[in-house]
Amino acid sequence: MNLRLSVTAILLCGASALGAQQAWTVKPEWVQAHEDFLASDVMAGRGSATRDEQITATYVASEFESYGLKMAPGMSSYIQPAEVNSVQLDGHATLSIGGVTLNEGVDFDLLTSTGASVDVPLTRVDATGLKTAHIERGATVLVTGLADPNATFAAFSQVRRAGAAVVLIAQTPGLSNLYGMMGGKTRTPIHLAEENESPRGASLVLLRADAAARLPADGTVSLTVHEIPQTAVRQTFNAIGYLPGTDPNAGTILLSAHLDHLGIGRPVNGDSIYNGANDDAAGTTAVLELAHALAAGPPLKRSVLFVCYGSEELGDLGSTYFGMHPPVPLKDLVANLEFEMIGNQDPKMPPGVLLLTGWDRSNLGPALKEHGALLGPDPYPEQHFFERSDNYALALQGVVAHTAAGWGTPPTYHQPSDDLAHLDVAFMTRAIQSLIEPVRWLASSDFRPAWNAGGQPHRGN
Repeated sequence: MNLRLSVTAILLCGASALGAQQAWTVKPEWVQAHEDFLASDVMAGRGSATRDEQITATYVASEFESYGLKMAPGMSSYIQPAEVNSVQLDGHATLSIGGVTLNEGVDFDLLTSTGASVDVPLTRVDATGLKTAHIERGATVLVTGLADPNATFAAFSQVRRAGAAVVLIAQTPGLSNLYGMMGGKTRTPIHLAEENESPRGASLVLLRADAAARLPADGTVSLTVHEIPQTAVRQTFNAIGYLPGTDPNAGTILLSAHLDHLGIGRPVNGDSIYNGANDDAAGTTAVLELAHALAAGPPLKRSVLFVCYGSEELGDLGSTYFGMHPPVPLKDLVANLEFEMIGNQDPKMPPGVLLLTGWDRSNLGPALKEHGALLGPDPYPEQHFFERSDNYALALQGVVAHTAAGWGTPPTYHQPSDDLAHLDVAFMTRAIQSLIEPVRWLASSDFRPAWNAGGQPHRGN
């Protein structure tokens, strides 16, 4: 054999072997290990703005540090705390009309509350006529004929925007788990301490079927709630890691998820811990393993921020605070890829493929797919998932920001059954693996994602 050819062949084989050694493989046991901690009963559901959320943020921060990530510019810790103000109720609200008094927990569940008692007239509307119904500002509106949670939330949103003070929903079989989907506790106003208090909005009441039947046809509704004074300072916590790039002018990629869930709530089949293994320990795991892979590889041209937000479940508080106090200027963010509920395959998506919300709004999704990412268009545009995750706050500020998700609304959504037993770890592992090289390409190239014509969202559209 020609000696020169022989040496060349050896060098090529060696280079090939070296490339194979450098290829990063996400191990399913790493994915499982994160989930085993984050979604364990010991973490009590990682309730938003609780000590359990703080422990979760500390775990994520310690993982970032162990991978070799740095603290973000201007930060002296891997954790970004934010003070929040909230309203707490005693759980003994009453609702009265025409001599009939109903009690919380017996006759109705108070799903959301403004934290204020009201006395307002009653208006009855069937769901089929909701679009054409005249709703007076400040009224109590009883909506009947709703069959499923998605229709209920859409109706509540419509009636609330019309100015109703209280929305009553008559329970149907399809709404039997609605209170559990809200976390088994009343959602009350909560906002960042440095923000002005958010508008009060409307209260949402789910009436038991027999209680709804006892209500008079009309009259003035009195909803009475009792607020518990709060003395302790309450905080939420973001975990942030930073991988500096070689070119300070090339911009920064943001990879994110939320680390909180619903905590302890009303028992369902004897289980009161809302573990959130899919929502969103799965997304948090994706951010961790992408950080693990990218930090172990060659230097990247662009910097990468890895952020796991607190208090998404209370209204995107962590991501809002991050947007108010970004460690790098928002104008320097090249793109944001949020990970939400990647723990199961969506039956409407091709096998192994994650959905990307707002696919047609920008060129980010198609570009990542072209480089091997298992991503595809969101098959649920009517659900407006693009506007319902932490990506949206940054998208409103001009950042090309989307959410990658598994099953849009799995049967375990906001249920205690969102636990380790209902995860597809193999699916998660393949999905995360498919994103490593596309994200590495994005962080190493000159390609800058852009909104398509009319794709950038603005407040009010």
